[in-house]
Amino acid sequence: MRRLLPLILAAALLAGCQSTDETLSTNSTPVAVTGPAASAIAGDMASQLAEQMGPAATTTIKMEEDTSDFAVALEAALRGWGYKVITDEKVAKDVKPIELAYSLDGVDGQVLARVWTPSVALSRAYTATAAGATPASPLSRMQRN
Repeated sequence: MRRLLPLILAAALLAGCQSTDETLSTNSTPVAVTGPAASAIAGDMASQLAEQMGPAATTTIKMEEDTSDFAVALEAALRGWGYKVITDEKVAKDVKPIELAYSLDGVDGQVLARVWTPSVALSRAYTATAAGATPASPLSRMQRN
């Protein structure tokens, strides 16, 4: 009986650790952001990235060629900060561009924007509307060595 009581108590405590079906979703789906929302998100992410990268006059950024509204807006925003942006595979031998990747995912009714280079990764959630987008979370920054 002395051994049975701790066993029953442990089983009761572990039963309380089970999760229900009302947990938060970890699934995300790629989302297309257009118009003013794409411009607002791209402008904010470009300004945050500019704070993390080297001087614009000597930095070349390489992006994959993409015609989505967000990709076009991100390229324009980076050029607005003074960066040279290339989207084709042709790179001069003396130029070592910084590769830039990005993604937009829909999570719980918001847009999760992520932009990363080999040295830094930035992400932030936004609430997108037809008139634009506003940050819905603080900026997440990960520095890589």
